[in-house]
Amino acid sequence: MKRHYTPAQIVLNLFKWVLLISLLAVALLPLIWLLVSSLRTNLELQTNPFGWPDRMQWVNYTKALAMASLPRLLLNSVVVAASSVILNSIVTAMGSFILSRERFKGRDVLYTILTAGVLVPVISFMVPYFSFITKSGLYNTLFALVLVYTAVNIPVSIFLVTAFMKSIPRELEEASVIDGCGFFKRFSVIILPLSRSGLVTAATFCFIYSWNEFLMAMLLTSSIESRTIQLGIKFFTSQFITDYASMYAAVIITIIPSIVGYVFLHDKIIGGLTAGGVKG
Repeated sequence: MKRHYTPAQIVLNLFKWVLLISLLAVALLPLIWLLVSSLRTNLELQTNPFGWPDRMQWVNYTKALAMASLPRLLLNSVVVAASSVILNSIVTAMGSFILSRERFKGRDVLYTILTAGVLVPVISFMVPYFSFITKSGLYNTLFALVLVYTAVNIPVSIFLVTAFMKSIPRELEEASVIDGCGFFKRFSVIILPLSRSGLVTAATFCFIYSWNEFLMAMLLTSSIESRTIQLGIKFFTSQFITDYASMYAAVIITIIPSIVGYVFLHDKIIGGLTAGGVKG
């Protein structure tokens, strides 16, 4: 049966579509412009920044990989991001299990202290982190970045995963206790598998932060052996000239992993956020 819309419903639906298209344009137009600009020459960018390339300059990507040692920086970023995600996931899973499923004195106070870092700007920790890293002999190492990125992400990860684990019915855990499951078995067999969506959400946020972070990497590293791919973009600028076309190509290369990861994991990310936010 064909549905008939009133004039008010038609106007409302039209408004919704205009709003959605506007939001989509705001999100996608910068990426589209960046992609198009990475395929143009520097002369074209200077004469007409918003034009279409006369000829696709795929050579910009070759130059980007060669000029800034991007393959080495890319490997460093993969190592740092993957290590940060693994370490953050381990700490978050164990900490969230304790805070959400165990009852002990001071639990709420400990949870408040751990999650208070969400409210503090990361830049506020730059001096303490720098002091700790230099005095511990970890300056200019990938391990220093792994430690800092893990520490920065733990508050929000604990916040998300603890809320998610609280939404798991206690009856499941109580039944496992009756069946003889101890502390570690309850954690590994019951709670951990059911918390997969929450952990994936926290891990994705940790990866995106670790992959895109710039300030801490610039502060804590000084050589090509320990720098990440985001710092490689600086190599396209100098005192007298900037190779914008190759720099835009390098930026496209750096953002691909984050976009691909979100495309494949967005269902679990949204599920982890909504489940923890609504039920927790």
